[in-house]
Amino acid sequence: MSKKIKFIILALAVSATSFAGKLNVVTTTSDLASITEIVAGDLAKVSSICSGNQDPHHLQARPRYVMMARNADLWIRTGMDLEIGWEMPVIDGSRNRKIRPGNPGHLDVSTQIHKLDIPDASMLSRAMGDVHSQGNPHYLIDPENAKHAAQDIAERLAQLDPKNADTYRNNAGAFIDRIDKRMEEWKEQMEPLKGKSIVTYHRSWLYFCERFGLTIAIELEPKPGIPPSPTHLTRVIETVQADEIKLILQEPWYSTKAADRVAEKTGARVVTAPTYTGSDPDADNYIALIDLIVKRLTE
Repeated sequence: MSKKIKFIILALAVSATSFAGKLNVVTTTSDLASITEIVAGDLAKVSSICSGNQDPHHLQARPRYVMMARNADLWIRTGMDLEIGWEMPVIDGSRNRKIRPGNPGHLDVSTQIHKLDIPDASMLSRAMGDVHSQGNPHYLIDPENAKHAAQDIAERLAQLDPKNADTYRNNAGAFIDRIDKRMEEWKEQMEPLKGKSIVTYHRSWLYFCERFGLTIAIELEPKPGIPPSPTHLTRVIETVQADEIKLILQEPWYSTKAADRVAEKTGARVVTAPTYTGSDPDADNYIALIDLIVKRLTE
């Protein structure tokens, strides 16, 4: 046996020993992973399918995702069709019955959320773009919804690991207290923007804007998931000029070409801010993520 093979076997053995007795939790997105890490503490190994720099709408099922799911005790998803293109191929490929929908090892944290942007089912068609039939799935960008997610995660962890139930619930309670304290500061910082209209690229910011009192006048995408066209950008420029909009907000994975064009014509400022943890060194956890968004908007 070669030294390389012996090293790999030893590394796997050490890894298995390190996580012995811990729940193995896989989340679909990095923000869910951050919240789960806070709730679980050192009682679980937590990993995320989608990194903070990836758009979860367009992720593709890959063998390494299947391997992550294969040994999971709990799969946590955002839901509302955010992961519709790749979630079930990954779960099916893993052959892990524990994490299939309907089982205790599968958690959808959108159940307690007050859902926004639910389309009329009778009007749904591909002509509307990338519209989610259950509503807008970008709800975790609102810290109040992160509190609901933490509670759901704590209860499911408690169900799977009853002996540590109090720890999970206490950790979730401490996280909620932190959100409540920071929310007062965030609202104070965002007060100068309250009531203002902004432009966004995708409909990722709906919950955040509603929470902090901003109005989204128009998006750079003519329809969700459809890249900006020259005709639509002319309409955006006209809207920005007519409403005297000063701010264009977008996620880091989209090109700023369209936003820069609008800014050049109108004098509006382009702000790029992450919507998921891990996409920026200063957004390595959920609280830091909201801190960074608020800072980018108000600095």
